[in-house]
Amino acid sequence: MSEATAAPQRHTFGPHLRATVLLGLPMVGAMLAQILMSITDTVMLGWLGAAPLAASVLGTQLFLILLLTGSGFAQAVVPLAAHALGGGDTTILRRAVRMGFWVVIAFSLATFPIMWFAQPIFIALGQAPELAQMADQYLTIAKWALLPNLMIMVLRSYFGVVNKAHVVLIITLLAAGLNAALNYAFIFGNWGAPAMGIEGAAIATLGSSLLSMLLLMLYANLHPSLRPHAVLQRFWRSDWAAFFEVVRVGWPIGISILAEFALFSFSAIMMGWFGTVPLAAHGIVMQIISVAFMVPLGLSQVATIRIGLAKGRKDAVEVAMAGKTVILVGVGFALAVSALLVLLPAPIISTFLDFSTADAPSILAFAIPLLAVAAAFQLVDTLQVLAAGLLRGLKDTRVPMQIALFSYWVVGIPAAYLLSQHTGLGAIGIWLGLAFGLTVASLLGMWRYYNRDRLGLI
Repeated sequence: MSEATAAPQRHTFGPHLRATVLLGLPMVGAMLAQILMSITDTVMLGWLGAAPLAASVLGTQLFLILLLTGSGFAQAVVPLAAHALGGGDTTILRRAVRMGFWVVIAFSLATFPIMWFAQPIFIALGQAPELAQMADQYLTIAKWALLPNLMIMVLRSYFGVVNKAHVVLIITLLAAGLNAALNYAFIFGNWGAPAMGIEGAAIATLGSSLLSMLLLMLYANLHPSLRPHAVLQRFWRSDWAAFFEVVRVGWPIGISILAEFALFSFSAIMMGWFGTVPLAAHGIVMQIISVAFMVPLGLSQVATIRIGLAKGRKDAVEVAMAGKTVILVGVGFALAVSALLVLLPAPIISTFLDFSTADAPSILAFAIPLLAVAAAFQLVDTLQVLAAGLLRGLKDTRVPMQIALFSYWVVGIPAAYLLSQHTGLGAIGIWLGLAFGLTVASLLGMWRYYNRDRLGLI
């Protein structure tokens, strides 16, 4: 019996902590490797010039909106597969994963036309025609990476449930290396490749995505321990009950993810109203907390798997212990990060600045108080994402979606606008508004999780 399916001692913290850490480390590592690819793209396009960098950001935003929305269906595979594996039903596990593939294929086909018409969409949104054209050139190639990325997410969900997250980490690191090499070759025309500029970055994105997808598929199909699941065999066989279960569980997850993404995207728009230096400072602080956020985000997926396996075994005691362990690990990490950001703000921010430029000291001065606010809400940001993961493990996604929409768009955005525009707080008010929204999300989400028995979620 694999470690993922073996029941740990029900009343002891140690085995649960070990299982959480062993599953969490490779999952967090894979997410950090994914961020590394994004940073590589940004740095190399920055060497090319401001216009290609801006156009790639524009194109990537549209790509990300579709990818994040579709990722909800891929993440729905986690609780469905975990419940099946916990209950010892390989057939249901296979159907959940296979129909996860079917749903993301359908989603990709349905949304693909949006990227065909990227240029007129960007122009309609008030973007400069030359940037809209360059962004369209990027998406002409990069749009083909949407389906491979969603397929990768389904495979990641499956690999996490069957305790193969380390395989995802290794393959993501390989893909990150290929992404860097392809960027270097095709953006600048090195090693005999044509110099394609922004289109070269799109080739790197597509190439690394295809590599990850193919390697994960090969492993899933060929590894002896996974062959009994046969998730890629008889791929054409439908199971409409499982298909619509993936849709039912997944679409609220996608909307929840999109709501939080839009919250932080709109915060950048509001920060831009205060000028270039505040916006640059905001971007740096966002990069810092985005890297730190990979740990609670990884723990959130661990929570979904651990809770899902325990619920599949119909073991309420294990559900409680698994949840308590993930929360304690997450809170400990959040407090450590907060302390680090408070104690060393200048050195951390300075790693993103070139002090040979005139604006660097101003950006540093502006970013330090923003980072202080970010440090203050690390705990609630961690708790809200953990609550979402815990509830997904119980296949509870619709009410958490409502919590996300209310917290981010009824509380967070209005609070950020009012505090920044109608008080003396200025730009810091935007971050305080974000903190209010995340606090409400964490309180409501944790309340729902801790009342799971009374609400009939077990």
